[in-house]
Amino acid sequence: MVPRSDAPTSPALPAVRYPARAAAAERRSHSSVTTETPTHAELVDILRAASRVADHGALRPWRVIEIRGDARRKLGRSFAKAEHKGGISDKPMRAELLIALVTSRKRSSKPDWEQDATAAGVAHMLSLLLDEAGWGVFWRTGDYTRSKAVRKAHDLKKGEELLGWLYVGGKKTTSSHPKRPVDVEAFITSM
Repeated sequence: MVPRSDAPTSPALPAVRYPARAAAAERRSHSSVTTETPTHAELVDILRAASRVADHGALRPWRVIEIRGDARRKLGRSFAKAEHKGGISDKPMRAELLIALVTSRKRSSKPDWEQDATAAGVAHMLSLLLDEAGWGVFWRTGDYTRSKAVRKAHDLKKGEELLGWLYVGGKKTTSSHPKRPVDVEAFITSM
């Protein structure tokens, strides 16, 4: 691919001409969020854009589960059960909106890893677009994703796996510790 002659070469990119690149460069995780959340309609609109990721065979091997209100308590009970404890874990209560990210594999000649990559792509794009829209987002994973109790709480079917949850809410004041830049040259090789 030949670079465009008008494409900037410096790290400082004009956000107006390159909004996706600017949004990606500014994205960071927000491990603590306020109680404000996007509405269901806003979430649908953002997910519509996120669904445009590369999808090998157009299988759409993913889905998301919107978790709000008392559904967070149901998830908390499943977390506690996964830990062999009684009661309700407070972990799902750390945000008013959790979005469960599910890879939902389809019968196909396409390998599972391609379908998982598509689902992860949708999840990451959703995270990026929520951040760009002004929401604080943190993608949480862990052993719970493979727990029987947690799978049951999400009503996962055969061929479905949890990729984790996006915890979503309003952004709190920005941390004085900016995200450390990645030395991308260290990750580029040639063939």
